[in-house]
Amino acid sequence: MSDARDPAEVAVRLSVAIKRLRSRLREEGGISTSGFTISQLAILRRVIVEGPATAATMAADEHVSQQAIAQSVAALKEAGLVQGERDAADGRKLLISATVTGREMYKTLTASRMAWLDQAIDAVVGPEERRDLDVAIELLERLAGVDLGAGAEFR
Repeated sequence: MSDARDPAEVAVRLSVAIKRLRSRLREEGGISTSGFTISQLAILRRVIVEGPATAATMAADEHVSQQAIAQSVAALKEAGLVQGERDAADGRKLLISATVTGREMYKTLTASRMAWLDQAIDAVVGPEERRDLDVAIELLERLAGVDLGAGAEFR
């Protein structure tokens, strides 16, 4: 690949590649056949990784309405994946947390996805390309974390 590629073309190719990989990871991880939406699974992931949270906190953090969070939480509760408990410090607040069933399902989905990705890397990325993959991952992490606000540093 030449360094002279049009930045817009590079941006489009990167965007398409990331979308395709995300879709494939969802498919291979069983997410698309789980019966749950990406939003619902994101809520489950959040309460597993970050701990119990209120619907209001999740809505604010995700920039969605409390109603949208409530609908997703209701579906997860009905499936037995999350539960609500009163906050010990403030009994007016309901904290949403994952159940054992929710944790097990999330663990299974994650393991399937990671197993597929591990096999795909072994099948497609040769030993001589592993360093290139590491560099690409570092670049993707930097892109994901960039702040283009005032004072952003450009090269």
